[in-house]
Amino acid sequence: MILLLFMVLLSPGNVYGDLQRGISFSDAGRMAVEVSRELENEYAQIAMREGIWSWGIRSYMPRLSIMASQDDRLSYTGPDSFLKTYSLNIEQMVWDGGRLSMSRKVERAELDLADILLSQMASQIREAAVSSYRDVLYTRMLLEIRNSSLASLEEQVRIMEREVELGLSRAVDLLDAEIRVAAFELEIISLYMDLEEAERNFAILLGLDELPPLTERIDTQRNTMLPSPEFLRTLVESRNPDLAVMRYSVSRTEAESRAASLSWLPVIRLTGSFGLSGRQYPLSRHNWSIGINIDFTSPWISGSFGAQGGWDPPFDNNARIQQTLSPVPDPASSFSPRAARLALANEQYRYETSLREAENFIDRLHSACLVYNRRRLLAMEALELERERYNLAEFRLTLGEITRLDLMQARLDFSMKEAALVEAAVMQLQAERALELFLDLGPGEISLLADPVSAGGIR
Repeated sequence: MILLLFMVLLSPGNVYGDLQRGISFSDAGRMAVEVSRELENEYAQIAMREGIWSWGIRSYMPRLSIMASQDDRLSYTGPDSFLKTYSLNIEQMVWDGGRLSMSRKVERAELDLADILLSQMASQIREAAVSSYRDVLYTRMLLEIRNSSLASLEEQVRIMEREVELGLSRAVDLLDAEIRVAAFELEIISLYMDLEEAERNFAILLGLDELPPLTERIDTQRNTMLPSPEFLRTLVESRNPDLAVMRYSVSRTEAESRAASLSWLPVIRLTGSFGLSGRQYPLSRHNWSIGINIDFTSPWISGSFGAQGGWDPPFDNNARIQQTLSPVPDPASSFSPRAARLALANEQYRYETSLREAENFIDRLHSACLVYNRRRLLAMEALELERERYNLAEFRLTLGEITRLDLMQARLDFSMKEAALVEAAVMQLQAERALELFLDLGPGEISLLADPVSAGGIR
């Protein structure tokens, strides 16, 4: 995931290649991720932590140290002493009961968790761009509907002006019609202001000064196409981002529990040294030694044991044994393994509970998508009925059964039904997008998983 994000951040041409062709929902999401400085900073921090973890492999390797000293002593009663010493020391851990390995597993789990959280952060940025894209489309469609209605209303006002001149309509009716048109124009001006703000916010998210063409459209005729609820439940555990975070949390807690259970095992190290000494250069004497150190810690007893032997040519051999013991150093730590096991059991229970809740929630999201699809279909039926009502009003006007003001009101009612259909289509998109986000899918990808035979969409 980190590598994929790295490639996205370092390949601006993959989105900005030709903005004149327009951008889709997916393009907008990628562009928003690409220009996010906050996301870039988080990525840099995780990359640094990855580097630190990689260098942690050094803990398995020998540790070298070099020491140089010069001891000059002037004596009033004896000969002067000038001693120069150089030594090379090496220490190698042989066995620690798996503590170091468990510690690195805990760190790895934390890095994986940070990677998942970074992916969620990127997903939130993408979703903000998609939502802003959808707001722009919605406002543009409302303006298109309102402008079309305004043109129709203005045409009726012009006809009424002619009828007033001919004495076929009253001046007060014309005034009422002009007031309605003025109120409608104020609503359109408000929509233009909303559109300007939506486009500006969208452009800021994309890091652009002005918006390129938008290739997506709100299709009011599109039916919801979904996989079956059973198939969606099988995807939840592997696709849901929150469950992924919890799985890494369980892995980390499991590694911590194992580390706590191994804390009583001893740590064994081998040591060695080689030295050169003498009064002047070149140094003429050398010595060497090898040894073993054993350290152990438990709540009831801790200490260390060391043994070392060597040779100091030409005549001396040496050996040293050292032992330390501390009784009852930390009895309270005896509860640490038990606490770690309880924490692991709690994390596993939380994960199982969350998995069941997620499976139930995916059913509700599936049902919500179908409900909003049904609402869109009902809005379509209502629009068709309103269209027939408006056509009937035009016919009744020719018969003199209604006034031109009544026809204008019928046109306003028709535009309201058009707006209601667009709103229903947007809510349908939002419901599908909520389902896609729950499964960590891109915009429109849920329909690609649908079975044409048993899709679950309402026809």
